[in-house]
Amino acid sequence: MGCFECCIKCLGGVPYASLVATILCFSGVALFCGCGHVALTGTLTILETHFSTVTSDHAMLTDVIQLMQYVIYGIASFFFLYGIILLAEGFYTTSAVKELHSEFKTTICGRCISGMFVFLTYILGVAWLGVFGFSAVPVFLFYNMWSSCATMRSPTVNLTDVNSICVDVRQYGIIPWNAVPGKACGSTLGDICATSEFYLSYHLYIVACAGAGATVIALIHFLMILSANWAYLKDASQMHAYQDIKMKEERELQDITSRSKECLNSYT
Repeated sequence: MGCFECCIKCLGGVPYASLVATILCFSGVALFCGCGHVALTGTLTILETHFSTVTSDHAMLTDVIQLMQYVIYGIASFFFLYGIILLAEGFYTTSAVKELHSEFKTTICGRCISGMFVFLTYILGVAWLGVFGFSAVPVFLFYNMWSSCATMRSPTVNLTDVNSICVDVRQYGIIPWNAVPGKACGSTLGDICATSEFYLSYHLYIVACAGAGATVIALIHFLMILSANWAYLKDASQMHAYQDIKMKEERELQDITSRSKECLNSYT
């Protein structure tokens, strides 16, 4: 029974809400970073092979993609550490609330740290909303290409000239207008859609976008948890302050009563 009670006590101190949010955050960031990194490499291969054969035309794009891949490394490292810190803060707050009526007391520093995490998580949540929207852009571009290829392969569509269906990536600002060839039409476009780089990159961008959405949900979950924890810590500190004042008043009342009895005994 002693071991069982100890296990129950340990399980009671686990912040399950923070644990779920941490797992969701790790999963979302891992999907976004891993799939995004591979998809960017595949995108660069497609552009170099089929849309921009001159190296100087896509040199800036290559540098931007490499920079984005380094940013992905930083995002993965930062959120791994930040998720662990938020989980530890959840353990701390859960312990503080469960020990509300004991000798455990929350400090002003602890409440300030919780408030700082609320503000930082809010900023990160807004930033990840932008990342989620940005990650939907390549999904849209690849979907346009896939739709054009599906239209050419559809037996119900009567096309007099297959070469009239083209995809020009120059209009998206990815490569300059003087890039050669800059666009793909007809059977060339169909061959691009049939490559493994296109198929893999398209689906990886979808997964990366879903990972960004999961990270946004995790940060919103964290924000609700941190706000509730900060309110609990504030109430706990007020309760301890009230108990301290009450104990001091009781001691003063006891001292006054004891002195009154002593004076009465001395007169008698």
